[in-house]
Amino acid sequence: MSHASPSSAPASVAPVRFSPRRVCTLAYATMTQLMRMKILPFLLVFCALVALLGFGGTAVVNPEQQLSSFKSMSLGVLQVFSIVFGIVATALLLPKDLEDRTLYTILSKPVPRFDYVLGKLIGVLMLIASGLVIIDAVLSLILWMQQSGLSETYLAQLRHEGQDTPEAVAQMRDIVAKQGLTWNLHWAVWAIFLKASVVTTVALLLSCIASSTLFTIVIAFCITIIGHGHAMIREFVFQPHLSGVSVRIVSFLLAAICPDLAQFDVVDSVANGEIVPWAAVYEMTCIAALYMVVYLFVTHLVFVEKEL
Repeated sequence: MSHASPSSAPASVAPVRFSPRRVCTLAYATMTQLMRMKILPFLLVFCALVALLGFGGTAVVNPEQQLSSFKSMSLGVLQVFSIVFGIVATALLLPKDLEDRTLYTILSKPVPRFDYVLGKLIGVLMLIASGLVIIDAVLSLILWMQQSGLSETYLAQLRHEGQDTPEAVAQMRDIVAKQGLTWNLHWAVWAIFLKASVVTTVALLLSCIASSTLFTIVIAFCITIIGHGHAMIREFVFQPHLSGVSVRIVSFLLAAICPDLAQFDVVDSVANGEIVPWAAVYEMTCIAALYMVVYLFVTHLVFVEKEL
């Protein structure tokens, strides 16, 4: 009886470990891929429109109202832009890689599927963050210039009406400073990024489950809408028919399936000049991180079992 030689025994294949460098390479490649979607021209158009709206209508009598409206409008558009881009870009990534057969080339190197998923997610989030930083800088500049111009305009109006008493001038400057450029604007942009990050992670999970890009986009937008209406659903759907404990259980299950995006809504508070405390920023960041870790873990489990 012949015995197999040691050289003929099958060699054991060492498992490929997680590599941050590989993830960074995939993230950079994803950013490069998304840059071809012409996002920068859109950002420039957005900044130009915000600038025109910001400098338009400076004859408003109430500077508090004008600064509040400018912040509310700008942050609202910024929030819509980040969510729409996160959903659409993420929904297109996996089908695009499958169509171009780029995915097969990457995974045959070999690259762990978790590295691929994480690299794609980080690439989208880095591009969203870059856009938000650019627009945040533009908004800060416009708001600062508006703040200075409105102070002088309103002060001249008080002098013309003979009401430039020290109390009235101090009150006017306090209102303008409260509604002007403060750290609250940056916290609002950070909250917008956190919300967009959670929605993007959900879209990545749906993209791994679904085979249709349109289905991924539609369901992601539905989840986003439901995520903003958690309080309304609890008040009008759960509470009239369930007890207190049951409401909490069902609310927890709803939040696990569909993220409660209302927890990141600070735009109205910032527009009204309210201070966003550090505790609220820390809480929003932890909640977003928890959502992203859970959804990313489920995405990895689904993607590992997905037949490509």
